[in-house]
Amino acid sequence: MSTPRAAIIGLSGPVLLAEEAAMLRRMRPLGAILFARNVRDPVQLRALTGAIRAELGEAAPVLVDQEGGRVARLRPPHWPAFPPAALFEERDAEAARANATLLALECSAAGFDVVCAPVLDLRLPGRHSVVGDRGFSARPEEVARLGAAWVAGLQAGGVIPVVKHMPGHGRAMVDSHLELPRVDAPRAALADDFAPFAALAGSGAWGMTAHLLFEALDATRPATLSPGIIRDIIRGEIGFSGVLVSDDLAMGALSGTPGERAAGALRAGCDIALHCSGVLAESQDVLEASAPLTDAALERLAAARDAMQAASAAAPAAALSDLMAALAARRDALLRDAA
Repeated sequence: MSTPRAAIIGLSGPVLLAEEAAMLRRMRPLGAILFARNVRDPVQLRALTGAIRAELGEAAPVLVDQEGGRVARLRPPHWPAFPPAALFEERDAEAARANATLLALECSAAGFDVVCAPVLDLRLPGRHSVVGDRGFSARPEEVARLGAAWVAGLQAGGVIPVVKHMPGHGRAMVDSHLELPRVDAPRAALADDFAPFAALAGSGAWGMTAHLLFEALDATRPATLSPGIIRDIIRGEIGFSGVLVSDDLAMGALSGTPGERAAGALRAGCDIALHCSGVLAESQDVLEASAPLTDAALERLAAARDAMQAASAAAPAAALSDLMAALAARRDALLRDAA
């Protein structure tokens, strides 16, 4: 079987359409990412994730944004609600780890093996709410403490985490889904943004880039499209050694065609171009512009899966069953606190 293209794409709805299946077979992306438009109920979702892997192979990653709080694709009544990251600030790290494990078990049962969480961006006052309660704290050391617990919990529950958004989205004053944020903070101040990612650089998690322009780092290109930021900051100063995937290339922060955006992200140093719109023509453009995965990317993918499998193997099934029962009460208490 040929090497997959260095792209992950969205799909249009709750079933895999015939034209989408043909595209997967013909152009072979690495995997797919699913959103609320793709999710109805557990039976439907398992059928969809199974259909994706029937075309791409059992090892094809299927991703979901499932952070808890307002960013959750799996929702009641079919799946439990989980609290946002901000509610764990100053709490026992074991609570964060256990919550992430339970979240991972729900996602794994639905057919997902990669969960785009946790958010390691600083929750800075006076900034745009796009991070808000998705972030653990304004303090880098607290973000790193809880982020490490979250990553370990997701891995123990059988999914690969994706830490986001590198090298830090916390200073944005606008929403990168809609327009390009420009950060004018001095170079020295950005060390705080980098610190949580540096603390988890070798954790086995994937990393996701930020569509932010940092004037002190690259005055012309956002991080996702900047070879200098990816080489010197993400791979260099932060020391991130894992799989690097772009944030959604369909977001309003970027310009150009879908294919131009994908080619730019891969050229800058991303291992994988992520495009989430689910529009068939856009996905085809992205795939046509995406080369096969590099040998380095394949090695990073294998290392991430090995780290997850080692962590999940170390979590006995009986202990996970007890954990699920104990955590349900703790999770419900946190949600009552937030109400």
